[in-house]
Amino acid sequence: MFIVLLTYKKPLEEVMAHLDAHCAWLDGHYAAGRFLCSGPRVPRTGGVILCRAESREEVEALTADDPFRLHGIADYTVVEFQATHSAPGFEAFL
Repeated sequence: MFIVLLTYKKPLEEVMAHLDAHCAWLDGHYAAGRFLCSGPRVPRTGGVILCRAESREEVEALTADDPFRLHGIADYTVVEFQATHSAPGFEAFL
């Protein structure tokens, strides 16, 4: 399991200009079963994605074509963790 932390490098106006394309990119990975949840950080300095993947390299490959990355909107930090506890019903996502 991975957490992908996005940190904006550009003003929010530029983020918003690419948001629809970024959301379409997210939707593709949700449809493929790779992403479990995502959303903006509070305060709005970037975003967070909870991702299911086999390796850090796979996550790096998945994020390579994110419009935010392609347009230099955000930096990406990938955090791998082993989920050993979860809420009831969440087991199906692990």
